Amino acid sequence: MKYIGPHVSAAGGVENAPLNARKLGATAFGLFTKNQRQWKARPLTDKNIEEFQKNCRQYGYQPEHILPHDSYLINLGHPEKEALQKSRQAFFDEMERCEQLGLVRLNLHPGNPLGRISDEQCLRRIAESVNMALDRTNGVCAVIENTAGQGTDLGHTFQQIRFIIDHIEDKKRIGVCIDTAHAFAAGYDLISEGGYHQTWQEFNDIIGLHYLKGLHLNDSKKELGARVDRHNSIGKGYLGTETFRRIMQDERMDDIPLILETPDRERWAEEVKMLHQFAGQKVYNF
Repeated sequence: MKYIGPHVSAAGGVENAPLNARKLGATAFGLFTKNQRQWKARPLTDKNIEEFQKNCRQYGYQPEHILPHDSYLINLGHPEKEALQKSRQAFFDEMERCEQLGLVRLNLHPGNPLGRISDEQCLRRIAESVNMALDRTNGVCAVIENTAGQGTDLGHTFQQIRFIIDHIEDKKRIGVCIDTAHAFAAGYDLISEGGYHQTWQEFNDIIGLHYLKGLHLNDSKKELGARVDRHNSIGKGYLGTETFRRIMQDERMDDIPLILETPDRERWAEEVKMLHQFAGQKVYNF
């Protein structure tokens, strides 16, 4: 079965996220557990945690179908000691928040050397940062999101992601989320049937499908290999509707969170319905 939903707002408290997902007919959802553009946040209260878990139970959202995302400010491979420590502390806090909420995954952007250290040095720092976070928490899997390769962002090739995984001590608590727009912009052909299957064969050969813990479903405003990160609504960009139909009919994408990060929130309910239909599943209208 496919579990589909947008990255929803948690404004007013994390407990509102499952309510917002429910309104859209979602069977999965993403969220930020704190303001993604601030370094610090007030701790979660017992009420936040209890209400979040109650709402998830009430509407049937299982932890493995929820994909929180860490702050955009975090750079786990930062070249400067002080800034690296700041990023690490923020990431530790986000992992702890997920643990408190009973969630089992946290999506992260790998990191950026900012032109001051080598790519390999940066990738090693990212792995070291994740290892430190795993040591401080229990049960939460760190999920590396591929990037478009914009600027000097790392994580745009399967080889770079594999390098990070190779340097993670607890392999059971590391995973990967593939963003379709990022993959396409990084040069992975998801449009043609042959290119689509070749991409996933490469993923399996280099990383391993057992590490796939989620997808971000986004069309792309930029062409193949552009190395520019610009999301578009499903069917409105270069990937086109048929790419997402293929994904929804791919058994390899069963039982993981398939999260929309498309830019037009007014279309989210329509996109969720369309994707459920592509998968041949019941459409939920709440």
